[in-house]
Amino acid sequence: MVSRHSTPSAPAALLIIDMINLFDYPGGAALARQARPLARRLQALKQRFHQAGAPVIYVNDNFMHWQADFKELVAICAHPRAPGAAIAENLRPGPEDYYILKPKHSAFLCTPLALLLAKLGVRRLVLTGIAADACILATAMDAHAREYALEIPRDGVASRTPRLRDLALATLQGAAGIGISRVSRIRP
Repeated sequence: MVSRHSTPSAPAALLIIDMINLFDYPGGAALARQARPLARRLQALKQRFHQAGAPVIYVNDNFMHWQADFKELVAICAHPRAPGAAIAENLRPGPEDYYILKPKHSAFLCTPLALLLAKLGVRRLVLTGIAADACILATAMDAHAREYALEIPRDGVASRTPRLRDLALATLQGAAGIGISRVSRIRP
């Protein structure tokens, strides 16, 4: 199910939010446990978007490393001793992928995301990543306010607990009519 602002046939972009992550903060270990199986599903979804020629955009917290760029962040998070190494390695961006660093929760707050989406002709977003009850929630509400069609796969987002994820998704579905589906049902 896609939100009511446009049709499922509209050009889509896959947003992978905050999956390149150190998980070295309070609650990070619990979030990493939920994110590990998610990474494999997102890798398959990312491949479907690539095969369809649809854009994949990594939107990632900069973790207050104001002088680091995205490639450096990926290298730090993929280091074999980093808690999120397996996730970062599994979802390592390719040269065809886009990336945006964000300073806070929403992918739209103080970033060029809206401009990039306009240049790509995108009006439909598939939101994936972590945490459903924080960055996914904030990004979804900002995207909804900008009248993007939205789809969020329940098994494509995670929070520290499944209950927190489900509460956030219920809020988005109830308050904004945002479509909640499964990764296997997402079409670019």
